[in-house]
Amino acid sequence: MFDMNLISILLPALAAGVLVLSTHVLLGQQVLKRGIIFIDLAIAQVAALGAIVAHLNHDIEHLPFSNVWMPALFALAGAGFIAWLSKRMADELEAIIGCFYVLSAVAAMLLLSNDPHGAEMLKQLLSGQILWVNWSQLIWPACVSALVLAVIFFKPKLLEGSGFYILFAIVITLSVELVGVYLVFSTLILPALAVNKYGSRYRLGAAYMVGLTGYILGLLLSATLDLPSGAAIVATLAVSAILFRLALSVTSQSKQAVAMQVKVN
Repeated sequence: MFDMNLISILLPALAAGVLVLSTHVLLGQQVLKRGIIFIDLAIAQVAALGAIVAHLNHDIEHLPFSNVWMPALFALAGAGFIAWLSKRMADELEAIIGCFYVLSAVAAMLLLSNDPHGAEMLKQLLSGQILWVNWSQLIWPACVSALVLAVIFFKPKLLEGSGFYILFAIVITLSVELVGVYLVFSTLILPALAVNKYGSRYRLGAAYMVGLTGYILGLLLSATLDLPSGAAIVATLAVSAILFRLALSVTSQSKQAVAMQVKVN
C-alpha cells in the first residue's frame, strides 16, 4: 500500500512523464524516419549547456525565467545549425550530429570544472529529477506542449520540413528541465523503435502505451526501491519496448503459420 505522501510525489512526476510523452512520441517517429537518431541527444545537451551558461553568469541568472529562455536560445541555435547542415552535408549529417553532441558535453564539463556544485548540476541535467517535480513546474510545459500539439495537428506537414527543427528545439528545452538528457533521448527513441515494424493504424497509440507503461513502472520502482528515478524509467522504457517488439514478432509468426496452414489445406 502506498501512503498519501508517496502518491502526492508520484502524481506530478507521472503528469510530467505524460507531458513529455505527448510530444516526444510524435517527434521520435519523425527522428527515426529521418535517420538522425543523435539529434535528440545533441539538442538536449546544447539546451543543458545553455542552462549551465545561465547558471555561471550571475547577471543572466537573476533575469526572469533565464532557466527557460537561455536553454531555449541555445537549443534553437543548435537546431538551426543542424537544419542548415541537413541541406548541405546530408550524407555526413549523423556523424556531425554525434560530434556536435560530444563537443557540447565536453564544453559543459569544462565550464563546470571549477564550480563547487558543478558535478551535482551536471548530474541533474543528465539524469533529471522527475520524482521531485511539483505541479507549479508543469504549468508552462503543459501550455507549450498543448500549443505544439495543436500546431502539429493543424499543420502536420511542418514535421516534414525545416519547421520540425524549431518545434524539436522548443520541446527538448522544456523536457531537459523536467526529466534530464538521458530520459529525453529514451522517450523519443524507445517508443518509436518499439512500433517501428508495426504496420497497424493503432501504431501511434501503441507507442504511447509503450511509453506510458515504462514511465509508470519506472516511477513505481524508483519510489519503492529508492532508485534514481531517471535511470529507473530509462530501464523500464527499454524493457517495455523490447517486450512489445517480442510480442509483435510472436504475433506475426503466428499469423504467418496460420496463413500457411490455410494455404496448405
